[in-house]
Amino acid sequence: MQTNILICGVGGQGIVLASKLIAATAMEHEIPVMSAETIGMAQKGGSVFSFLRLGEDLYCPMFPEKSADLIIGFEPAEAVRMLPFLKDGGQIVVNTHPIMPVTATLKGSDYTGLEMIDYLKKNVAKAAFIDGESACRDIGSPKVLNMIMLGEAVRRGVLPFTIDDIEATMIRTVKPQFAELNSKALRYNK
Repeated sequence: MQTNILICGVGGQGIVLASKLIAATAMEHEIPVMSAETIGMAQKGGSVFSFLRLGEDLYCPMFPEKSADLIIGFEPAEAVRMLPFLKDGGQIVVNTHPIMPVTATLKGSDYTGLEMIDYLKKNVAKAAFIDGESACRDIGSPKVLNMIMLGEAVRRGVLPFTIDDIEATMIRTVKPQFAELNSKALRYNK
């Protein structure tokens, strides 16, 4: 069996680390995995996305539209943009806090993300919406959104491992002074 995951958002949200934690956890559990990231404009708040495939008989890290079992959207508009990849019956986990694109800021746009959230609510049956800004505030750091989102994605049951599995990989991956904060974020469930 294969599991296809797409993680999307904008630069600086921790998408690449979340992707690497999923891939490393899969490898530690002897689950074949392939991944590919697009991070061209990441440093400027541009679009970032990562394809992950877990399971047997993988030949390419990318997958076609209507194939994702799970989309983890760190930003609402990016989740909508990647929605064509979600398969029928697939799940999404979306951060409800928008990040206004630079182009919208320059034009004086009033993008709030609400229209994107409404669209997702109307078009995806299996969706979890996370107030990432509030969760980060509760935990005490704006830099743990990726762990909050990853924790919720694991709780959805699509990934073949547990929070404990991801946490063990994270502890081996991040600097020791950030492990406790990231563990708290992985386990955040409000």
